[in-house]
Amino acid sequence: MWTKLKTFFADSETIFWARLQMFAGILIEVASTVDPLLLQPVFGDYFPYFLIANGLLTEYLRRRREADM
Repeated sequence: MWTKLKTFFADSETIFWARLQMFAGILIEVASTVDPLLLQPVFGDYFPYFLIANGLLTEYLRRRREADM
């Protein structure tokens, strides 16, 4: 189980962090869409999109640096 999990994240903590940010951004956006008054006052309008974009950019930059990924 642990080896499958490490393989999914390409043995990189940075990729784990990037995918965690994307997942959190998606969850916040879904929750904000279902009930706008629930999280919008806390996170604002663009925070979920920021998390998703930051996660995508982090993973791209990490993979760009390592040739074997």
